[in-house]
Amino acid sequence: MSAPRTALVTGASRGIGLAVAQSLGDRGVRVAMLARDATRLHEAASTIGQRALAIPCDVGHTAELDAALQRVRDGLGDAPDVVVNNAGLFALARVDETEPADFLRALETNLVAAFRVVHAFLPAMRERGGGHLVTIGSIADRFAFPENGAYSASKYGLRGLHEVLRAELAGTGVRATLISPGPVDTPIWDAIDHTRHSGLPTTSRMLGADAVADAVVYAVMQPSSVNVDELRLSRS
Repeated sequence: MSAPRTALVTGASRGIGLAVAQSLGDRGVRVAMLARDATRLHEAASTIGQRALAIPCDVGHTAELDAALQRVRDGLGDAPDVVVNNAGLFALARVDETEPADFLRALETNLVAAFRVVHAFLPAMRERGGGHLVTIGSIADRFAFPENGAYSASKYGLRGLHEVLRAELAGTGVRATLISPGPVDTPIWDAIDHTRHSGLPTTSRMLGADAVADAVVYAVMQPSSVNVDELRLSRS
């Protein structure tokens, strides 16, 4: 596949997702952007201009996601050249203090939604012999941290899904990349009460969202004969 012309980015109204969408848009890629907050999403899309297609959607709700993915097809064709599964929920709580409904919500948003997006577009990617599935993982997809029960379960699941995809897609022309950063300075931390949780990283020890976006661009801009299996990012 040549340089991508179209992309889908979930969780694209802020943080990593917005940085990825902007970086791709700067390179002439038409980007469909999904996020829950319609106002924030449209404001984010305005920074990219006409190359952005803003589609408000809570990916954790099946009906909303299905409707949004149809709008992506209508706007970009059967399947984007690049899919970046980034949307995620993050909350801290011990396992015994995590409500089952909250655990399920994290899995639906962080893991099941990513599967649904892949499931929607992978057949068309296979048929044309090209496409790139990028999964935004986390340091929590390989290391266990206290109070990360729901988040780590979803991120370990994403790593498993990526590894299966990589095995199944070898030789098809469709590529799969897992990008696993350490803590990133994004608004995802805004709801966390640092006085109640010890050992959390300070923003000075976090990566910037642009670093993750640069990793995504690096992976998807490689020649079609090269698959970047995985990138792990940490603050130097």
